[in-house]
Order: sequence, then C-alpha cells, then structure tokens
Amino acid sequence: MKKLVVMMLIGLLAIPGLMAQTTKKNNSKKEKVEMIIIESGEYDAGKEDPRLTNGLANYLGMEPVVTKISPMQAMQNPTMSNLDYSFLPVYLLKKTKAVNTKMAPDVKRGIIQETPDYIVLTHQTQMGVYTNPEAKPDLMEVFVMSQCPYGVMAENAIIEAKKRGDFPMDKMVKVRYIVSYDPQNGFSSLHGAGEWEEDVRQLLIAKYYPTKFWQYLSVRNKNYHSSRWDKAMKEVGINPNKIMKKFDTEGLELLKAEAEYGKQYGISASPTFLWEGKVQTDFGGAAQIDGFSFLNPSRALGGGAAAQAPAGSC
Repeated sequence: MKKLVVMMLIGLLAIPGLMAQTTKKNNSKKEKVEMIIIESGEYDAGKEDPRLTNGLANYLGMEPVVTKISPMQAMQNPTMSNLDYSFLPVYLLKKTKAVNTKMAPDVKRGIIQETPDYIVLTHQTQMGVYTNPEAKPDLMEVFVMSQCPYGVMAENAIIEAKKRGDFPMDKMVKVRYIVSYDPQNGFSSLHGAGEWEEDVRQLLIAKYYPTKFWQYLSVRNKNYHSSRWDKAMKEVGINPNKIMKKFDTEGLELLKAEAEYGKQYGISASPTFLWEGKVQTDFGGAAQIDGFSFLNPSRALGGGAAAQAPAGSC
C-alpha cells in the first residue's frame, strides 16, 4: 500500500516540462523542506534516490534542503534513534505546518509514519539495501509472479544468457515467488489461482528435477497462460504425475515458505532482484552488478526502438 506514495510522487516528474518550468526565481520564493536521508555506506543501491527526492519536493511544492547521514549518526541522535533502519535509504522530512498539512492524509491512512519531529518514509524506493539479513555471497534471487510478463522477461533473459554462455560461472541464481498466504483464505496471487498453482509446480520441479528447471521455463514461458503445463513438462522429460502427487502436500508447504520469505523482505513487484540477500534492485540496477549486464532492460526486451522503454513490473 505504501508503495502508492512513491508511484504518486515519481509520477509527478513525468508531467512534460514540469521541472523545466521551475526557475531560480520561483525557487527563491518557495518554502524549504529539510530532508534527512539515512544512506548505506556499503552499497550504492542504499543511497539517495534522486527520483524520490525530486518527487517529494514537487509533491510538497517546496525546495529540498538535503542532509545525508549514516545509520550510525542517526542512531546517535535522540530524535532518530528509535527508527527502523533495516532497509536503506530512509527519508525524514522535518515537520513544519506546511509539511504536516500536506502529508497528514497519508499518515492517517498508515501509508507513511511520523515521529514528533519528522515525517518518516521507509522502504519507499525500489532500489535499496537490507541491513539485517546475513549475506548470501554470489547469489542473485529473482522474485517473480509466474504469469507476470515482466517476471517472464527476467527469466527469459537468464535462459538466453545461459544458452549463450554469458551467465557468470561464479554466480548463482534462484527464482523466488511472490504470493500471499493466510490460514483462513489460503493463497492469493495478482493474476489469479492459476498463477500460484504454477508457482507450486515450478517449486516442485526445482526440487525434484533441478537440472531440468530452466529447460521447463524455456518451454513454459512461450505460453505461460496455457493450461497445458503437463505438455511442457513432458517435452523436457519431467513426469507430471510425480509432480502432481506432491502438489497438495509438499508443494503447498513450499509455497507457504515462499510467501513468508517474500514477506520478510517486503517484496511485492515482479520482477525484483535481490543480490546476496542484501541489495534490492530492478532490471537496470541488477544489470550493473558484475556478470549480470545481460539484464539490461534494452537487451532483455530484445533490442530495437521498443527496447528503449522501461522494463516495468507487475
């Protein structure tokens, strides 16, 4: 829900000419908003997001005055010491009457938080760094919804890199699944029951036919909405009966574990890339990690004019 704030703020930047119309003369008349950004000192992904900074400034109609500090500095400040720094960057807006008035509806809805001194925006950037989890060296986890076209695009980019021999030999990749679960209502996924059911089948294939997992995806992703998943399995030498015998028992338990894992990280957009259990990023950010340049959005989209568009997400 709180991600809606980011979409709204960044969306303001897409209005043609909005930034160009802001002159120095106008800025001099604007009220200022003090922004404190708590950044990661370890990864670039955990530093200031200029899109969010500018989006907030435009949303507030104020000129930003930015101060960047480390989590250690923040925790030594009594007004900031009790905040959650498990995901960086964290944005703090110094409270004024104008800031309070503008942000009050979002605070009331629980989309963002507040303290006596600040409006607090946590986990509001698609790129960022988790500070608490133990690092998982050389592992790229790709969070997807199995029927999301952008998630499929990410998987296909990996499949093609493996075929070309471009996938780094010293790196590992694991597909994770974005799904919700509660004991009363069971599973839910953005694209319906067919999606989480496919998640279960893929989890079982990854466990019992690990050498055929990517082969299966290469076939299945050609028509991932088709109900003939059994045909795709047979084509790559997987026994559908073996998979389905475990669907309602082990398969559902595996999916529950995926739901809990994704919840721990707060990941909801498909695809989201998690590098070494620490760095959350998108297509463009993942492509900047050594060995993963094949995830560049233009390359993942196949090149050409259409490839200039952002990769997007579900």
